[in-house]
Amino acid sequence: MSSSFPLVGAPNDRVDGRRKVTGTAPYSAEYPLAGLVYAVMVTATIGKGRVTTIDSRDAYHVPGLIAIMTHENAPRVKTGTANQPNAQEVMLLQDDVVRYDRQPVAVAIADTFEHAIDAAARVIVRYAADQPTIAFKRGERYTPAQIHGEPAAFSKGDPAAAIAAAAVKLDNVYTTPVYHHNPMEPHATTAVWNSDGSLTVYDATQGVDTDARTYATTFGIPVNQVHVIAKFIGGGFGCKGTTWSHALLSAMAAKLTGKPVQLVLTRPQMFSSVGFRPQTHQRVALGADRAGRLVGQIHELTAQTSTFGEFVESSAIISTAMYPPPNIAIAHELVRLNTATPTYMRAPGESTGSFALESAMDELAVALAIDPVELRLRNDVTKDAHDLPFSSRSLAKCMTQAADRFDWKRRNPQPRSMRAGDQLVGLGMAAASYPTNRSAASALVRIAADGSVTVQSAGVDIGTGAYTAFTQIAAELLGVPMTSVRMELGDTQYPSAPVAGGSQLTASVGSAVKLAVLDARAKLLALVAADAASPLHGVAADSIQLVNGGLYAGGGRGETYAAILTRNGLAGLEGRADAKPGDEKKTYAMHAFGAHFVELHVDESLGTIQLQRIVSAFASGRIVNAKTATSQYYGGITFGIGMAMFEETRFDDRTARIMNANLSEYLVPTNADVPPIEVIIVPEEDTIVNEIGVKGIGEIGIVGVAAAIANAVYHATGRRIRDLPITPDKVLPA
Repeated sequence: MSSSFPLVGAPNDRVDGRRKVTGTAPYSAEYPLAGLVYAVMVTATIGKGRVTTIDSRDAYHVPGLIAIMTHENAPRVKTGTANQPNAQEVMLLQDDVVRYDRQPVAVAIADTFEHAIDAAARVIVRYAADQPTIAFKRGERYTPAQIHGEPAAFSKGDPAAAIAAAAVKLDNVYTTPVYHHNPMEPHATTAVWNSDGSLTVYDATQGVDTDARTYATTFGIPVNQVHVIAKFIGGGFGCKGTTWSHALLSAMAAKLTGKPVQLVLTRPQMFSSVGFRPQTHQRVALGADRAGRLVGQIHELTAQTSTFGEFVESSAIISTAMYPPPNIAIAHELVRLNTATPTYMRAPGESTGSFALESAMDELAVALAIDPVELRLRNDVTKDAHDLPFSSRSLAKCMTQAADRFDWKRRNPQPRSMRAGDQLVGLGMAAASYPTNRSAASALVRIAADGSVTVQSAGVDIGTGAYTAFTQIAAELLGVPMTSVRMELGDTQYPSAPVAGGSQLTASVGSAVKLAVLDARAKLLALVAADAASPLHGVAADSIQLVNGGLYAGGGRGETYAAILTRNGLAGLEGRADAKPGDEKKTYAMHAFGAHFVELHVDESLGTIQLQRIVSAFASGRIVNAKTATSQYYGGITFGIGMAMFEETRFDDRTARIMNANLSEYLVPTNADVPPIEVIIVPEEDTIVNEIGVKGIGEIGIVGVAAAIANAVYHATGRRIRDLPITPDKVLPA
């Protein structure tokens, strides 16, 4: 196929941008359905125990109240873990047990949202409370059987002996707190049962197909009787990758009342209803020779999960890809606590694991008196810990190019040696890696007789620019302007697609779009080959290109798609394709790489930190759209700033209740906290990862940011902070 798209794609504007800024893009709580009613959850005020009574008498004084759904009158449904990632159990009012703070215990349903809120506030729930477990040291510890189908532990050689015999060694523990996603759009679900027994759901979800399977299993209906729509999503970060309790409760309330029901979470409910990044304790032990080459490494994780489900924050896995020495061991352990079950959050595992690993590498550089960049270059590898060669690895290019742009050479390695007026200056860096993922996906490309193109796939654009990326891929492969392509996403009636998570959607659906174009091309070629009136009749197929809105050979010989279809009496022509990964992950390690360089100022009297600039470089295979890619990198880096300096969910150790379930006390970075960020895109071509050579960019941006900031704080103050977030009280002792 002669048509292709460039290594670094044109920085085209978002095709959905105008709809979003004018308010015409429909989100899940904005579909005007006839007879729509509203539901509001009533949530538990204890962390463990049982519901003894639910008094709804006062709630029924609210005008417009339709029902109070509790465990006593809720429809009976199938609960379980079959369709939930990492064994996530949902709470669907099937019993009186309270397992965590703010678990749903009732749902108020009324004619208006305001009436539903009023009624929910009047429901009085009484409990028999037990003592919850929230502290790490008190929870039940166990080793999970697997992580994403792989063993939870891995070892090669004898790392303990290698570290013990090493010329230079370190052994430290690094901790990260609980983080919550808090996308701009709260989760929202609108559910309606149709007269034929089918279910239509407008859901704020990252994956309509996985959503549909969960609804089907829960209600015992065929999956083809569930229609899920998610055209626009106001941010996800992983929390919208699972079908949570509130979404299924919306459909249950619709079944109970016989009316369309909309349920939107309040901001406090976002802290208990849709997962979070779990607290982690990580031990990293490193041993190196005097030249700085690693000889042994141990990376052990302890993270929380719930008492009723399982989620593994796979933090230690990053050590198998970054600088694996001949002797290495990783392990993961879980602690059961009385919380909701954690879930995926932007770069799950790699974001937390990189804080520990890249902080430890900085400490090793100090111990060896070797520049942190040089230390990493000396430990660059061509194979991962499993002895698989990298399909491509541009880590060294990322570090050296970002270091040059940052002017790293001006750094005096001595802590507290650089100042700007009365402020201490810190320069720090860290490297990044994120695996290249891909799942089975399908796409349809329809060329109409007027020359317009429609492309369909069930994949969801969660704000990352998927509409634009797929439009651009289809337009360039077909040789038509982007304005001629209509991209349709987020609907189970379209060809199937995976969850928009794990930085996989562009690789998965983009590959399917390319194959669908190839299928359409083959059908077009068959038409001209059989048509003596075509100017391309008798021309060798391999010399025909898809350009200028049609099929053309050398010397301008050819015709438009519209002409071909019209002459053949066709209203349109479709290309369909299924794309799926092969065995490439069995023979190659496939990762995106990056590097962050941070400059910050510290007021040693107040302990306050002001970021001054960040320079980051990334190698993520083909970049479809340079503008939306850079935007994603900015977003990931900003996410990392929040992880490093601001965000922390606090629990009451006595009650297991979240104490800062709001955006006033759960701090996130604002414009004033984010410094100028410069992103360098390192050109990289990888023909192994997938048909279009992309590696995914949504998550690599956050990986390593927290460590780079912590390393800069050490350089500024001499204070090594191993426990996030880095707050003034931790900086002041320096």
